[in-house]
Amino acid sequence: MRVIVVGYGVQGGKRARVAGDNCVALVDPIHPEAHFKSVEQVPLASYDAALVCTPDSAKFSVLSYLLAQGKHVLVEKPLLGENNAELLQLKELAARHQVSLYTAYNHRFEPHFQKMHELIQSGRLGKIYTVRMFYGNGTARLVRDSLWRDQGGGVIPDLGSHLLDTLLFWMGKPALNCQLYEANCWENKAPDHCSFGLQGDVSWHFELSLLSWRNHFYADVFAEHGSAHIDSLCKWGPSTFTYRNRVLPSGRPDESASVLIQSDPTWEAEWT
Repeated sequence: MRVIVVGYGVQGGKRARVAGDNCVALVDPIHPEAHFKSVEQVPLASYDAALVCTPDSAKFSVLSYLLAQGKHVLVEKPLLGENNAELLQLKELAARHQVSLYTAYNHRFEPHFQKMHELIQSGRLGKIYTVRMFYGNGTARLVRDSLWRDQGGGVIPDLGSHLLDTLLFWMGKPALNCQLYEANCWENKAPDHCSFGLQGDVSWHFELSLLSWRNHFYADVFAEHGSAHIDSLCKWGPSTFTYRNRVLPSGRPDESASVLIQSDPTWEAEWT
């Protein structure tokens, strides 16, 4: 499949490297290595699909053009609209032209995220009571100095969208009420540290930060028959998955753990 990369920044560079010889053109209005300044300039017969890595504000118009031309699209998260009607319009365009529109959430391809998904779906944990997740990095200064990133919801759509997608991946789409606990702008104009919760059959608690000077992720799932825990992502490894089988009426649980020390496998897996 011949692809073009639209938006040749950090993410666009990753996508182009993974696509390798399948990448036939780079599109970016300012990058000196780009072959075209706009997606409309690329000959339609030269490619089959696009990897869209533009700022959020440009996505709707770029996606509308590509889908109308019958091109498959991978778009970097988050895919946001001014309203639901815009997103439904994109969905209808993709269906009408029989092409795929895929929002990229590469963490679904983390080995331990997939292991957690399998464990939850197996039912061995029983009823899930509560899930806690933290996702933090130290990019506050980079975001602040960006031409476009330090605006809007800040860390919430940036990292929070990953955690909300993880909820969908692990447990489907439950009916939930959302409560924002705090949103702070310690160093940036837009929120750079926040926490929020989702309440329903399962209680979810999320914390996000651009002020975590050592990049870190964790997830804790507490349930009827035990608990499961992820400590770190592969890219920040070692990444550990721990499963604890509850002992009744109380006591130290049976515990098993697996540790991965490897480079980030998610980009190649998502491409495949």
